Amino acid sequence: MLDFDIAQQRLVDAGQALERTESVSLPLARGRVLAETLNAALNIPPADNSAMDGYAIRFADYQAGKALPIQQRVYAGDVPEALQAGYAARLFTGSLIPANADTVVIQELCSEENNQLSILEAPIKGQHVRYAGEDMAQQQPILQRGTLLDSSHIAMLAAQGITDIPVYGRLRVGILTTGNELTEPGQALKTGQIYNSNASMLRALAEEMHTEVTHVIHAPDTLEAIQAALEKLSHECDLVLTVGGVSVGDKDLVKPAIEAAGGELQLWKVRMKPGKPVALAKLNNTPIIGLPGNPVSAYAVFALMVTPLVRVLQGRSHALPRTSYGKLDCETTLHGTREEFLRVQAITQDDGSLHLLPYPQQGSGIISSLAWATGLARVPADTNVTPGTQVRYYDFAHWCA
Repeated sequence: MLDFDIAQQRLVDAGQALERTESVSLPLARGRVLAETLNAALNIPPADNSAMDGYAIRFADYQAGKALPIQQRVYAGDVPEALQAGYAARLFTGSLIPANADTVVIQELCSEENNQLSILEAPIKGQHVRYAGEDMAQQQPILQRGTLLDSSHIAMLAAQGITDIPVYGRLRVGILTTGNELTEPGQALKTGQIYNSNASMLRALAEEMHTEVTHVIHAPDTLEAIQAALEKLSHECDLVLTVGGVSVGDKDLVKPAIEAAGGELQLWKVRMKPGKPVALAKLNNTPIIGLPGNPVSAYAVFALMVTPLVRVLQGRSHALPRTSYGKLDCETTLHGTREEFLRVQAITQDDGSLHLLPYPQQGSGIISSLAWATGLARVPADTNVTPGTQVRYYDFAHWCA
């Protein structure tokens, strides 16, 4: 079996960004990956303006106890006159700073009577002025290629007046489930059958990763049917996920089907729990990841090993999200021969420490634990982990997004 970290890196190395790019409009850009580094088209703010309601003055004109006559009132959107020496200008948040002015005194520290301004506290030169370009400077990079665009990036692009965004094409994902014991939700269950939860789960996981699931196929347990499905998916998708059939049973036919179709197996079996039977192959130059058939195992492998490859194929700049550490609130000492990933809830205590509470039942058949958990706690192989030990935490919010 391959060590987890080595296997994870092999999946990262198995892909490269799609060559397909396109331009999308600003309202459709959220969830897309930027295909080019973008520079600012203009300064933001475009001109010096006031950060507060108050008064613009020339700092050199301030003298304690000396009133300054109000030359003008400037509202947001107005174009002010240049400020004359010895005068002040009434401003509001966002008002342009008049030429010659260099300081804004907030209204709470001022008194105005008969069009005369009294400053009640000594100002600091340059205070409360937003300078042109201090947020985004014209011609300077503002967003790097490989950025997954979210609402904050949309705000930046809109502020720049950019309406057409260069992005990578959506990653097309195909899903293949196998197993004669499976039937689709909504159909009557026969004796010995269970519902196919993997197909719906993986579609949802893939779509949460901002991919386009173009095919979901269920194939019966025959070499011919599985091989035909793999041929179709590898020609029409950028990434293929198979579920089940990658172990060593008589009906585990995904691996031989890949090989029979001329595919190249690059990885098989990983030293992890749950999720040992994992396969990585290429067929028609399309990556195929074979996931274990148990839904909990498939979910864990998708989060930890599939999502890094997805990010690479999407053109994202970072394949591996951040992890953190927390104290594992287990009841007994844990020890295993494989890297074990426990379904846990992360709880931040009042002192700021992160505690990881394991689900009481860690069996790979406990599907309900996935909805309860916020992520996975990693218990290192061949190590005694006692209650309260700091362990690595993989947050679903980061790893499945």
